[in-house]
Amino acid sequence: MIMSIIDSHGRKINYLRLSVTDRCNMRCRYCMPQDGIPKLEHNNILSYEQLYRLSQAAVSLGIEKIRVTGGEPLVRKGIVDFLAQLSELPGLKQLVMTTNGLQLPEMAADLKRSGVQRLNISLDTLRPEVFRSITRRDGLNRVLAGIAAAEEVGLPIKLNMVVMRGVNDAELVDFAAMTLENKISVRFIEYMPAIKEEGWQSLVMPGEDILARIAEQYPFSPVISGELDGPARVYKVAGAQGTIGVITALSGHFCADCNRIRITASGKVRSCLFANDEFDLTQVLADGDNAAIQAVLRKLVAIKPAMHAMNEQEAQHTAFTMAQIGG
Repeated sequence: MIMSIIDSHGRKINYLRLSVTDRCNMRCRYCMPQDGIPKLEHNNILSYEQLYRLSQAAVSLGIEKIRVTGGEPLVRKGIVDFLAQLSELPGLKQLVMTTNGLQLPEMAADLKRSGVQRLNISLDTLRPEVFRSITRRDGLNRVLAGIAAAEEVGLPIKLNMVVMRGVNDAELVDFAAMTLENKISVRFIEYMPAIKEEGWQSLVMPGEDILARIAEQYPFSPVISGELDGPARVYKVAGAQGTIGVITALSGHFCADCNRIRITASGKVRSCLFANDEFDLTQVLADGDNAAIQAVLRKLVAIKPAMHAMNEQEAQHTAFTMAQIGG
């Protein structure tokens, strides 16, 4: 019998974002403050056994896609073996990962063998000086080498570019051009004020402006997306091998089609990235069985909000870093 879980707004919840660590080897300006964040102690991070139990319970409820995130998931020791275990979960249709790409030159082949089906690689610029400004680190060449390594082993790639007006928006056409000769997907993501840095409104470039800028150089047409493809509106430049897409978290809420829940590395589960409500799963993991975990997940889905409370000028959530929740 195929299970499914439906929230109070009629949405089928079949996508889990699973954070395995809050640690990261970058300090991206839209993700965390200049000085970083206090790291969780080892005993406050869920073990791989606990993460697997949570995933098993979620899949038994009808979760069909798991995205492993962080922090940066590839900095956690033992991650490849854990991914291999996840990939064998009965009922799981997609196992994907989001990474910043710094570890990919050495790890791409192992990820492919582990059963990971696609990588989302965070890359906001192709210019070394802008890369250094955004990430507060060097490493653009390593990320580009990681992309090449992933392509070489046959891992499909999506590039996630967080568009910031006045910072990297001059590169929109350059990113779109990457899809011309390569079977790569580029996703342009509206800046979201997770940490609520002062003056964040000036950084927001609406999706329609992003598409208009690209259209000045390349004509494109819409592509029909699949059920598990995520919130992007997808397009293909005429004659291109890959696709482009835009994720309009602020200017055009996709909340009506949201199908996801999130579990943090410390065992908190939340139904919306920008909702303040969350449940702590650590006690139920210590005391409960699969049914008890399922009950908490069902309770969370039952209170999943219709939409987040953000737009291009206002954000009512409590500030957080993406590394703490899972990007």
